[in-house]
Amino acid sequence: NEAYRLNGLGLIQKIPTPITPVDMNRQRQITLAYFEKKSTVDYIGTVQGIPVCFDAKECAVSTFPLQNIHEHQIRFMREFEAQQGIAFIILYYTAKDEMYYIPFREVDRIWRRMEAGGRKSFTYEEIKKDYPIRRKGEYLCHYLEPLARDLSERQGTSGKTT
Repeated sequence: NEAYRLNGLGLIQKIPTPITPVDMNRQRQITLAYFEKKSTVDYIGTVQGIPVCFDAKECAVSTFPLQNIHEHQIRFMREFEAQQGIAFIILYYTAKDEMYYIPFREVDRIWRRMEAGGRKSFTYEEIKKDYPIRRKGEYLCHYLEPLARDLSERQGTSGKTT
């Protein structure tokens, strides 16, 4: 995100989770705290004029439990997309050292499947072919390419980002 900012490609901010400190050590470091309220998503901003919001998740195994995505986050991403923004999840499989851009429409499909009584997770196999993020240069998480694909699929065009 810093590289995107420095290159004029986007401006993304990390949304801090609101906490209330309960205890601090002598160096004034928080040693105990509680969450004040539910947050929305991890990141929000704009990429080449496109409003985006996303959450970053990690998974050590090949099955990602939906309990790691909270209902208030799903609700926020639905509302964000209703306002013409693009919402997504970036999922990092730590054991495989692979990263995936999962568009909200896919997250929502899987979430609704769970609500209808289906699986409470999704598998690596479900997303591996359609949503990989290729690493480019120094970017750890280069999501411009899948974001452009997501936007063009939504608009019915074949757009590319610069």
